[in-house]
Amino acid sequence: MVSQTPVAHTGPPSIRTTSWQWLSVLVLSLSTFVVVTSEMLPVGVLTPMADGLRVTPGTAGFSLTVTGLVTAVTAPAVPRLLGARDRRAVLAAAMVVLALGNVLTALAHGFGLLVVSRIVLGIGMGAVWGLAAAVAPRLVAPRDIALAVSVTVGGVAAASVVGVPLGTLVSNAFGWRAAFATLAGGAVLLAAGLLLALPRLPRPENPAGTGDRTADPSGETRGGDVSLPRGRPVLGGLLLVLLLVTAHFAAYTYVRPVLEERTGLDPGAVALVLLVYGLFGLAGNFAAGSLAVRRARGTVLGLTAGIALSIALLALFGATAGAAGVAVALWGLTYGGLSVAGQIWMTRAAPHRVEQVTGVYVGVFTGAIALGAFLGGTVVEAAGITTLLWSATALAVVAFGVGLTGGRPAAVKRHP
Repeated sequence: MVSQTPVAHTGPPSIRTTSWQWLSVLVLSLSTFVVVTSEMLPVGVLTPMADGLRVTPGTAGFSLTVTGLVTAVTAPAVPRLLGARDRRAVLAAAMVVLALGNVLTALAHGFGLLVVSRIVLGIGMGAVWGLAAAVAPRLVAPRDIALAVSVTVGGVAAASVVGVPLGTLVSNAFGWRAAFATLAGGAVLLAAGLLLALPRLPRPENPAGTGDRTADPSGETRGGDVSLPRGRPVLGGLLLVLLLVTAHFAAYTYVRPVLEERTGLDPGAVALVLLVYGLFGLAGNFAAGSLAVRRARGTVLGLTAGIALSIALLALFGATAGAAGVAVALWGLTYGGLSVAGQIWMTRAAPHRVEQVTGVYVGVFTGAIALGAFLGGTVVEAAGITTLLWSATALAVVAFGVGLTGGRPAAVKRHP
């Protein structure tokens, strides 16, 4: 029998997960959904947003860089600074901060205020995303941990399925500012929902329940240690994620100009293609979660190869609408599974340091988003979209090579 537990369980000792506990997981998932939609919405509204701010699309795309950089600092710092504070209250407060960031974005009439708004948004995002995947296993019975993590991280994929395409539609109908204002309202409602649905969540105890400080597979110690996890499996996984997410966002940040300029799609068709991307991304999230529980490294490598192939297909055949649609669907399917598969890789590599390794993982992930958006904007401004797509493909191939040669996370324990 194969264990379905990707992380140590610190939640309720019940055999079955109650309906209320699943509700708390759903609220947590909706929170990650709003967080990532807030971060990624500029992708879907890049052209009108740039026009409204009187800047170039490349400059507007740098707003993702700002958010990613702030989140990259916030996410690893949060577990180290929280101490015994109630994680539920921290998550709710972070959603209020996120709402403020979205309000400021909606009010921005120049790049300066946009930068400020994205800094505020990055603080809230780092706290929510950095804690969500570590909190989810504490909300359910042990046998449901893998599903709870997939559902929670599924909010990331659902942001592409519903969030960015719906935001694009709202932007087309009412303006891009209305889309950000809507997200602000949703964040406030979810802050209240987190306080109502989640139990009190103090600092997790030693997962093994022994109170010792014996070494775990990450090469570190456990039991209250808040230092950053190390070890070859952790570092190898983080380097792969850094390269791959940088490659993805260098290209994906400018997918709307690609579809408009190379494929010749109108705004309504672009929203439809982004919806296809998101639907396949949601499917990829749950499929990858199930596979990564058993084979974390193999799943991440497969997703890496798929992302490289999809961007290459868009570079080669993006001028044809049908081929572009197939490439974007494959892109969504493979990238959609990366968040949960990478999360499981990390928790396999440091099973007794879940909050710490999750914070570092999210920090690297969002830092790569920032780097990718920055490099993408730089390449687009200097050399054009085609060069950007091929550069992103090459970087994804390098990430695949790192995954082949780097350390592998611990294998799943098998019980008779």
